[in-house]
Amino acid sequence: MEGTTSMAGDAPLLVPEDLYLTSGVHIGTQQKSADMRPFIFKVRNDGLYVLDIKATDQRIRTAAQFISRFDPTKVLVVCQRQYGQRPAKVFAGTFGGSAIVGRFVPGTLTNPNLDGFFEPDIIVVTDPSADQQALREAVNIGIPVVALVDANNELKYVDLAIPANNKGRRSLALVYWLLAREVLKARSLITKDEEFKPQVEEFEATL
Repeated sequence: MEGTTSMAGDAPLLVPEDLYLTSGVHIGTQQKSADMRPFIFKVRNDGLYVLDIKATDQRIRTAAQFISRFDPTKVLVVCQRQYGQRPAKVFAGTFGGSAIVGRFVPGTLTNPNLDGFFEPDIIVVTDPSADQQALREAVNIGIPVVALVDANNELKYVDLAIPANNKGRRSLALVYWLLAREVLKARSLITKDEEFKPQVEEFEATL
């Protein structure tokens, strides 16, 4: 499935642009950080910043290639936000990674005496603001951070940013679904999109 549009330019996308738009992946916040300026497509009349779908698409590809280089068991996906918890868990499960959703216990990455102590080689955070405890600990131990970032997020400590609506239920499902598919392709576990059997709906949080 590939599509092109005026917002996306002429490059083929991972999915038709309509799917990105109906899932609200491009809908940002009413605040914009200086860090996110390169990823902003425009500001709407209601004051919401619109993210550049083409940038989102490119960064999903780049992030998938990057994540695929690590031992799956050493990849940790973190999400405190309610709507991101299911997609984060399902994403990690598709390639054998680990997920910590809900409250992130301080010391999980830094205190070997903690019951839930974990030593990842890379961390994926759903929102640098909501997941700041995990982000700080990842920086503390010196591992790379991939993050879904909205218009209002700052990119300090984020090594690879994926601009996207990181608060919406359908947006989070689609982004993590695409990441899962592209990681499996990058690891040569599937060779084409059609071989990826999970549906986007399986990544969606239940209401």
